[in-house]
Amino acid sequence: MRLKSAIWVAAYLRRCNGAGAFTVLRQRGAEEAGAIYIKLNRLDGSAELFGPAPQNAFDEERPSARLFTRTLGKGPVPDADVEARLVREKRYDPDIWILEVEDRDGRHHLDDLVE
Repeated sequence: MRLKSAIWVAAYLRRCNGAGAFTVLRQRGAEEAGAIYIKLNRLDGSAELFGPAPQNAFDEERPSARLFTRTLGKGPVPDADVEARLVREKRYDPDIWILEVEDRDGRHHLDDLVE
């Protein structure tokens, strides 16, 4: 059974803020199973966006894990590109969660990142 989105988000916010990375909830999504997007703001005009990994990334040992992947390439992109993508995602699914992490060093604090 997968952890509810609201619980995962609360734990992630606590983890990031505890590690010194200012993190805010920009949009609350569906409590049970809303998709989660994380914007990593590098505070230099660039950002990265992490979203749900595709279903083929899940393995049989951890089918209920919450995995993330970069949605806009391998590295930082202009902040405006991330914001434009978030607008499209919200239009497609208004129940998404959006979190924003500010970290100059690019630390996203995600354990399960699929490259």
